[in-house]
This record gives sequence, C-alpha cells and structure tokens, in this order.
Amino acid sequence: MSKLKILVVEDEMPVRNLIRTTLETHEYTYLSAEDGKSALMLASSVNPDLILLDLGLPDMDGIEIIRRIRTWSNMPIIVLTARSEVTDKILALDCGADDYLTKPFDVEELLARIRVTQRRLTVMQARLPEERVFMNGALRIDFAEGCAYVDDVPLKLTPSEYKLLCILGRNCGKVLTYRFISKEIWGNEWENNIASLRVFVTTLRKKIEKKGESQSYIQTHVGVGYRMVNHAEGPAGSVDG
Repeated sequence: MSKLKILVVEDEMPVRNLIRTTLETHEYTYLSAEDGKSALMLASSVNPDLILLDLGLPDMDGIEIIRRIRTWSNMPIIVLTARSEVTDKILALDCGADDYLTKPFDVEELLARIRVTQRRLTVMQARLPEERVFMNGALRIDFAEGCAYVDDVPLKLTPSEYKLLCILGRNCGKVLTYRFISKEIWGNEWENNIASLRVFVTTLRKKIEKKGESQSYIQTHVGVGYRMVNHAEGPAGSVDG
C-alpha cells in the first residue's frame, strides 16, 4: 500500500511540528500550510491525497476552506479542532469534512484515522466509476435492481429504509450528520423528520444485522449522525451508544 501525500494545515507551531514529526516517522509524504490562503493554493496545485485541517486559522475559518475545496474536489479532509461544541463538528461534516479529531488528540488515533482514509481510497480506486453493486461483508446493495441482500437473502425494506441504506452505503466509512441524511431522504422537510430518521435506523438495523453478531453495520455518533462501518477495515462498534 503506497503512502499518502498529506497536506497539513495548522497555524500553531507546536501542533504542526508534532504532526509533521509523526508523519515523517511513519514515512508519509507531507507538505504544510499555516493559513487558509496557502492551504487553498497547495490543495489546488499539488492535489494531496488527504488534508489535515485546523479550523482556527489566522486569515480564514476552516469551514470556509472546506466549502471552497468541495466546489471542485472530493479529496478527504480530516478536521483538527479545539472547538468542543458538537454544533461546530456537525457544521464541518455538513460542509464536506470526512472526519474530525478534537484537540488535544493522541497521535496514534490520528495515524489510525489516516490508515482508515487510506484503505477507503484504495477501495474507491479499485471500483468502477459507475458502480452497480455495493458489497460490505454479508451486505450487498444492487443499485441497478433497487434491491439489497444479506447473505444473498433479499431484504424487505420500505422505500425510505432502502434510500437510507443506499445513502450510508455510498458514503461507507464516512460520518453523515442527521441533517445531511434527512435532507437526502426528505428534502426541504428534513427538520420535521429527525425523530423519524432514528426510527428508520432502528428498523433498518434489525433487518440487516444478525442476532448475536458483535459487529454492526450502522455506527451511531451521538449528537452528530451515523456511519456505515466498512467491514473490510476490521471490527467496529457504536460510538457512545
């Protein structure tokens, strides 16, 4: 597995040096920026495989950087933030961030998040541009047929349950906020359907997850949203319930 080329966007020198030393020790190729303007220039000119982005930059909020990059690229972005409010994390994810770490963070956790991103990129690159079938462990979604299966047994899903499963599957491994998922399912009526979303997730779990299994397909991020667990990346359970 080839090493990623990582853009580190961080204005605090101690944190930036810690990240750079960590990446260097593990033989990742990296480059760094200390402000938003430099970050956008490097992102567009160098096209890194992954961006580690601090939200609190001197010239531009990191949220704005995410918005701008998402107008032309889907390159993975992991947010590094000292902001502890759940609303800030939700906003970053809604704007297009793939993951987040709250400062201070453990470098081993950072490396683990990078490895997950690398595996995800490897899987994406191996897939056809117009993927017809999604496979994840015993779960299979045939987008062309509009059907889903577990161990080749057809699932009896409602239209909303199937749409929810497709949204999670197409974004496998990525945290999706309640707002994002609800808007994808119900459009402009999403604000009235957060409670319904929780119900659909509960019923969907019962249909796709086997009794007695330690692994789950849908991971809960309390106060944030849901993530489809990629079973190729190893065991994972729910986060905070």
